[in-house]
Amino acid sequence: MLTVKGTEFYEDGHPFFYLADTCWSAFTNITLDEWNYYLDYRASQGFNTVQINMLSQWDASESDLNIWPFPRQQDGVHYTYDFSQLNEAYFDRAEKMIAMVRDHHMTPALVLLWSNFVPGTWAAKMAFNNQMPFDEIEPYVAYVTKRYQQYQPLYFVSGDTDFPTEETVRYYAQALKVAKENDPSALYSFHIKGRLAELPEDFYQQADFFSYQSGHNLAGQNTAYLIPSQLRAQGYTKPIINAEPCYEQISYSRNLYGRYSARDVRQAAWNSVLSGANAGITYGAHGIWSWHRQGKKFGIVEGEGFDAPFDWRDALHFGGADDMALMKQLIESRFSTGLYPVDQNIKNEPSIRVAATANKENFVLYVPTNTTLPVQSLGINADEWTAQSFDLNKKMLSNAPFKTRQEIGMSRAEADSIVMISRK
Repeated sequence: MLTVKGTEFYEDGHPFFYLADTCWSAFTNITLDEWNYYLDYRASQGFNTVQINMLSQWDASESDLNIWPFPRQQDGVHYTYDFSQLNEAYFDRAEKMIAMVRDHHMTPALVLLWSNFVPGTWAAKMAFNNQMPFDEIEPYVAYVTKRYQQYQPLYFVSGDTDFPTEETVRYYAQALKVAKENDPSALYSFHIKGRLAELPEDFYQQADFFSYQSGHNLAGQNTAYLIPSQLRAQGYTKPIINAEPCYEQISYSRNLYGRYSARDVRQAAWNSVLSGANAGITYGAHGIWSWHRQGKKFGIVEGEGFDAPFDWRDALHFGGADDMALMKQLIESRFSTGLYPVDQNIKNEPSIRVAATANKENFVLYVPTNTTLPVQSLGINADEWTAQSFDLNKKMLSNAPFKTRQEIGMSRAEADSIVMISRK
């Protein structure tokens, strides 16, 4: 079972670096054989969490399974759920899949109410489905949290949401209340809209950890480090997670041409973790989150305006997932006592992020483009400290010699790198 201690997660008393893969559309799109193969592969890479939408994902790729959480009537592109009737077959199948997550020694992270099911949200304004009546929240949430409590999930009460109206807040307040009544031992947070940094005050206080998404907007990639660093500066002391950095090979949103590479994902991830979102990171592959099959339709593109996904069989093997697993290995092996952001601007470049262990005996810097590193402001010099550089592209570790007494010279990295500095 996951618990919170300070800014970290713990599992059975041991530090737990949350490394999640994003598979929002699992329960509607994935066969059980595919699910087992997927879990085998991600578990072998070192992932320990899977993020899943409990209900049907509104922008999932087309599926032939035709299984929905509630009876559904289709009228052209629009569809209507009868939220008063739970489809037991859907939730039976979901339970098998959640049990399989646990069988692979992974934690299910379940979203209770994605934004398209709740009135007033940005997604509700363009969704093709009807929203859930307020009176149906309690029976649905109680059913889910009671039924799956034995699998020790953590919960995102909301999915990709903003909180623009009192009605929206009332919906999520009810969902949180009912969930905590029925599974008080679980951890709860809110998956919020991209680049959003605020929660209603009650949610901010009640959430066990803060999750945000730097998301897929090209102009908003700096929120990977801005949001957690601002939260820490304001005194937030619970865990923080970037629950949706840019997905690998997803296109820039708003119909801009271009796709995010593994290097872009690395930068968003390291910028997050070294800036205060140090409890873990989430990865997403464009083709896995929507579970896309070649030749099938892809979701609702009118919203964020994404280009087509890759087939899931290709997306599963994108290299960025191994990069995230490597991050987990480095942090667990070298910084298991935690990393804390250091407010220093190296070379006036905010994307060079700096963090340290609590005793300031070890520092780590993310360097997106190779350069010399003046470290005088960190109190570091060649007499008392040693440095190593890890080339994140070639996966190579090398010594990083000091160019001068208080400046680390360039490494041989041709892309981005991690520089680790330790007191002699």
